[in-house]
Amino acid sequence: MKTVVIGLNHKTADVELREKLAFNGQKLEDGIRQIRELPEIRETVIVSTCNRVEIYLRVKDVKKAFEAVKDFFVRFFEIKREALDNALYLYHDMEAVRHIFRVSSSLDSMVVGEPQILGQLKDAFEFALERKTTGVLLNRLLKKSISVAKRVRTETKIAENAVSISFAAVELAKKIFADLSEKTFMLLGAGEMAELAAKHMINNGVKDIIIANRTYETGCNLAKEFKGRAIRFDDYIDELAHADILICSTGAQNYVLMKGQMQKVMKERKNRPVFLIDISVPRNIDPGINDLDNVYLYDIDDLQGTVDTNILERQKEARKADDIIEKEVETFKKWLSSLDTVPTVVALREKAEAIKKEELEKLLNRLPEIGEKEKKAIEGMAGSIINKLIHAPTVALREDSEDRDIMIAVIKRLYGLNGEDDDEK
Repeated sequence: MKTVVIGLNHKTADVELREKLAFNGQKLEDGIRQIRELPEIRETVIVSTCNRVEIYLRVKDVKKAFEAVKDFFVRFFEIKREALDNALYLYHDMEAVRHIFRVSSSLDSMVVGEPQILGQLKDAFEFALERKTTGVLLNRLLKKSISVAKRVRTETKIAENAVSISFAAVELAKKIFADLSEKTFMLLGAGEMAELAAKHMINNGVKDIIIANRTYETGCNLAKEFKGRAIRFDDYIDELAHADILICSTGAQNYVLMKGQMQKVMKERKNRPVFLIDISVPRNIDPGINDLDNVYLYDIDDLQGTVDTNILERQKEARKADDIIEKEVETFKKWLSSLDTVPTVVALREKAEAIKKEELEKLLNRLPEIGEKEKKAIEGMAGSIINKLIHAPTVALREDSEDRDIMIAVIKRLYGLNGEDDDEK
């Protein structure tokens, strides 16, 4: 049996194709059932996110399975086969195992170190378990991939450095104010990046939120979403005296906050620290404000510099993570190899027991006069002989050896063990 990954991601397919091939709602329900019913497939898990669609499989013939899954995509999603030619990738055996470990550890993500993929992988595994589309191999592999991801997060700092502008803003705020839960936050404007930063602020404990937008109705809608309060744009200077953190993204072509205005604000604040984040292009906050005491002003270039530095740090940690994954791949490889020997060891034991039983019956039928004590002694000796005879081949089968496959074939031939392993086991 082979471990296989068939899929596409943000590196191999554009968003239009990823959207077409997304498994969601009823499509996921129907898709996993139909893939499992393909003759070439023994086990399956579907992982479908905005950045990837991957099918994890246990199959007997890799090429047949690959073609069958491609045919399924064409039929199920009603797309042309050519659309998949340069998008689909195929991994099998240890390359497939390595890929799944890298996915779970977010080393294959668009943003390396992002935490969402592990939760998505867990959900996909749970979904497959509930529908009984997995078995011994994928159950072990998916459980192992989850533990590998946890080990990577524990033993590296891959998730500790912000690698998005919006999250970098929050990380800087946390350095200035140890506890964000007691701070007042103002969102000036409603750019997409600013809104995302606002969400990060809320997730990090900020509760008191003020929204100032040129379109008051839009501000009210945002305030409702963030459980804050909306104010008129013209009133934001007065309110700024009560805000500890300001994120500005108005789309204005000139400065909307000048140094002189900020001096008055700081006087009213009695010089308490304030954190200003200007992610507008062009800038909306007078850079001269940075000269004022206890005013911490950062623009998008400052944040981008932080992000670039953090990306380099994550790349260093990713190399450590890859080392961990290589060791875990080897561990899984040993387990997989040992799994291959189990049917042969069982068959060898069953063959030996059958011979013992047959010969004992013949002997005891010729010796009807012996008592129970003698019978037990003879049976014990027979069992001991059988155990000693099969001990050496059993040990050889269980050893981690490059010749294991040859050993299995030789033992099957020498001991007359019939047939191949059951595909459905």
